[in-house]
Amino acid sequence: MITNSNITIKKIESSDELKEFVMFPHKLYKDSKYWVAPITKEELEVLDKKTNPVFKNADAHYFLAYINGEVVGRIAALINWVEVNDLKKKKVRFGWFDFIDNKDVSKALLDQVIKIGVENNLEFIEGPVGFSNMDKAGMLIKGFEKKNTMITLYNHSYYKDHMKDHGYKKLAEWVEYELKIANYEDSPEKIKKFSDLILKRYKLKKLNFTKTEQIVPYVDQMFYLLGKTYDKLQTFVPVQDYQIDHYKNRFLKYINPGFIKCVTDDNDELVAFAITMPSFSNALKKINGKVDLIGKLRLLHAKNFNSKGSLYLIGVRPDFQNKGVIAILFNELQKFYNKFGITEVETNPELIENTAIQQLWKNYENNQHKNRATFTKEI
Repeated sequence: MITNSNITIKKIESSDELKEFVMFPHKLYKDSKYWVAPITKEELEVLDKKTNPVFKNADAHYFLAYINGEVVGRIAALINWVEVNDLKKKKVRFGWFDFIDNKDVSKALLDQVIKIGVENNLEFIEGPVGFSNMDKAGMLIKGFEKKNTMITLYNHSYYKDHMKDHGYKKLAEWVEYELKIANYEDSPEKIKKFSDLILKRYKLKKLNFTKTEQIVPYVDQMFYLLGKTYDKLQTFVPVQDYQIDHYKNRFLKYINPGFIKCVTDDNDELVAFAITMPSFSNALKKINGKVDLIGKLRLLHAKNFNSKGSLYLIGVRPDFQNKGVIAILFNELQKFYNKFGITEVETNPELIENTAIQQLWKNYENNQHKNRATFTKEI
């Protein structure tokens, strides 16, 4: 336990303290119309060293900040040893970073992460991020009047000012879009024609699913393509084989099969995929982290009856990147969205330098409504 003036920093040692760590944002954002709580049980499992297989190659230390016995902030110090040892990035990560508008509190928490980094001979600090690319990342710097999705973070607008005042520089930046989905007849003619052209030119096939069981045989290939799609990006850390089952169990239950589209080559090998979901933001806002009977019914309703979709992941095999196969995926999604009743889609965070995918959105009525960033500092 460390005391800094009237601020006390305590390292998490027990399951009760971990629950307090997870529940702190509920107090911090109790009056926010836009903060959407994660499911408490899942959040605890992600942070539990006995449950999450990421701890086979990662370490984590959790801290709470108190003033006069009241929790006023939290932070996780994370080290992904695959990143450090294999990718040679001497980085200590920080995540699960929330705090009141008090710069002494945010600095005291960040200093704990820096201390962990120094103790492990690391050279810089970066965040907010999770353990790998499959976790939520990026501090919101624009779009505070919009709800977060199931796969993104929300934070108060003052967070970014704290980072600047503490000497942190912006490293990666992501953008997000809202896309209007028209009737198929009115959808971009360019994408329809381009989709047909690419299918014929490369002898590709479209895969559409009606049952979750049909998707499972392709999941391992999806993770492989995911790695090959993003392995050149600055934030990439490969997902280990033993983590894949964990993510299957965590996310497959939320997926409506029609929201996943795949493209294969003439050998039935996966060329590209897109995973989208119905938006769970409104349902999650109402259940506030609790999945009791009512909560399950709300999530089930959102899964099957929804006018808004949320784009989660896109992967493209390296030999087909920049060949237009994403147009095939979105042409098929367009048809399904119309059938399902989706009229708006929110994209996942895309690195600002990923201009190829952003050019595709220009074919739709769009609104670039959110930006988020990670911050870094030498230690």
